[in-house]
Amino acid sequence: MKTGVIGASGYAGGELLRLISSHPNFELSYIAAGSSAGELITSVHPQLQNFAGQIFEQTNTNLANSCELLFIALPHGESAKLVSQLDSSVKIIDLGADFRLVDSNSWTKYYGGDHAGTWPYGLPELTGGREIIASSTRVANPGCYATAIALAISPAIESGLVARDDVVVVAASGTTGAGRSAKINLIGSEVMNSLTSYKFGGVHQHTPEIEESLSRNSKGKVKVSFTPILAPMPRGILATVTVKLTGELNTAAAQEIYSNYYQDSAFVTILEAGALPATSSVTGTNNVQIQVAVDSHANRLIVSCAIDNLGKGAAGQAIQNANLICGLPETTGLNVLGVK
Repeated sequence: MKTGVIGASGYAGGELLRLISSHPNFELSYIAAGSSAGELITSVHPQLQNFAGQIFEQTNTNLANSCELLFIALPHGESAKLVSQLDSSVKIIDLGADFRLVDSNSWTKYYGGDHAGTWPYGLPELTGGREIIASSTRVANPGCYATAIALAISPAIESGLVARDDVVVVAASGTTGAGRSAKINLIGSEVMNSLTSYKFGGVHQHTPEIEESLSRNSKGKVKVSFTPILAPMPRGILATVTVKLTGELNTAAAQEIYSNYYQDSAFVTILEAGALPATSSVTGTNNVQIQVAVDSHANRLIVSCAIDNLGKGAAGQAIQNANLICGLPETTGLNVLGVK
C-alpha cells in the first residue's frame, strides 16, 4: 500500500519511518515534515541510514491524497486542519489528540479551540476495540500515558471489584514524550540525575482521555487522579495505578482476571509472580508488561505497567491500528523483541 507519514521529523515520526521501512505491506511513498522540508532525513534521524540521501517533503494535500494509508504525527490542533482537505478514500491513523475526545467541553478545557470531532479510539486490547477499529477507516491513536494507564486498570474496572471514583495514578515518562521542541527544562544538564513531577494537580491533558477510555466499558463514570513524572531517560513509561477494592480479591485472583482479559492480546504480557515491569525490557517494541498485586493492608489493587512511549504509546500502536483497518494481522511488522 502506498503509505505516507506527515510530521516525520518528530520522535514519533522517526519511529514510524523505522517500523514502516520493514513492514511487508506498507510502502513509504511520501515523507513530509513542514518545518524540516528540504532537509535530509538522516540529518534529523541519523539512525535511519536506509533513508540516506532522501529529504523531507513539504506537507502537500495532493501528495497526501495520492496515498492509500496516511499516518499523521502533528501537534494538537494541526491534524484537523489537514484532514478536512483529504479524500475520504485515504485511510488515516492520527497520532495527535484532535479526534480522541468525545466531550467537546473537555477539549476546550484541556486543549483550547474548537473540537474537531471524534474518531474510533485506537486501543485494540480494550473490550470491543479490535472490532471497532477493524470496521473503521480513520482512527484516533491514543496518547502514550493514556495507553499505559488504560491497559493497566481496564480489567479491574470492568470486573466491578474496584471503586470507579478512586483511581490514583503516578506515571513516569522519558523525555521524548515532550516532543523535539527545544525547552530548557528538557536539556540533558537539567534532566540527568533528577526526577520531577509536572503538570501537577490533575491538569495533564491526557486526564479526560484516560477517564473516557476507562468509562467506555464501565458501568459508570471513572474518575482519575493523575500525576506525571519526568524521568531522566529518553523513552519509556512506567505507570503505577492503585484503586480501592470494593469486593473480595487476592493477588492470585487478580492475576487470573488480567490473564483472562489479555489472553488474545499478543503484545501484552502479565508477568509471573515476583517479576516486575521494566521500561528497558520493552524499548523499541510494541510490547506491554503488567504486574498486579493486592495490598491487603490498604485494601487496594496495585498495577504496574511498562510500555515504550514511542512504541505502544505512539508509532507501534499506530501501525497495529493500521494493520487492523487494512485487514492484516495486527502483529504484522511488529514482531520485535525487547533489547535490554
